[in-house]
Amino acid sequence: MANHKQSKKRSRQTIVRNVRNRAIRSRVRSCIKAVHAAVESGNAAEASGAMPLAVRAIDRAVTKGVFHRKTASRTISRLHHAVAKLNQG
Repeated sequence: MANHKQSKKRSRQTIVRNVRNRAIRSRVRSCIKAVHAAVESGNAAEASGAMPLAVRAIDRAVTKGVFHRKTASRTISRLHHAVAKLNQG
């Protein structure tokens, strides 16, 4: 257990950040799953509709410091590629 004032404060901050980061990460994963589910089912309209929501959630996670920007860029690129492939044929 923390003994100093600063370490007690850090402990409190870590708990708050952990809860916030977990919520953001969960939202991103849910949005990505929605896009993947639409792609796997072959529903192009649903995939195209879920895509902007997923991109927005990923970008928000980057600004909050939950994801690295290159990780986010790679994930968005893969999602775009999957949706474009579905729309193509």
